[in-house]
Amino acid sequence: MTKYLISFPSEAMVVAQEDLPTVSADAHRVIEEAKAAGVYVFGGGINEQVAPVLVSADGSISAGTHPGSRINGGFTVLELPTREDAVEWARKIAAACRCAQELREFGYDAAS
Repeated sequence: MTKYLISFPSEAMVVAQEDLPTVSADAHRVIEEAKAAGVYVFGGGINEQVAPVLVSADGSISAGTHPGSRINGGFTVLELPTREDAVEWARKIAAACRCAQELREFGYDAAS
C-alpha cells in the first residue's frame, strides 16, 4: 500500500468564525472514518505560532526556512491501495474542510 499526503495551506481555508466549530466537527468525523477504515497514519496542523528554523548539514541553526518553502496549514497522511482511493479521501476531506486539498504520493523506500 502507498502513503498519501492530503494537505492545504492555511490561506486556503476561508471560513467564517461562527462556522469553525461545524467545520472542525466535520473534519474530525472524516478522520474518525479513516481510522475506522484502518487507513489513517497521521495528521495535524502546523503550529504557526512557533517560528520555523533551518538546521544545516553542519548542525548550525538559522531562523526561517528553505527559500520558497511555505509549509503551513493542515495535513493528513493515509495509507491506501490506489490513487483513486486517495482521491476519494481527498474529496471527503475537502468537503469537510470547505477548501481544496493537495494530494501527493510518498515515494516507496523499502528501508523505512
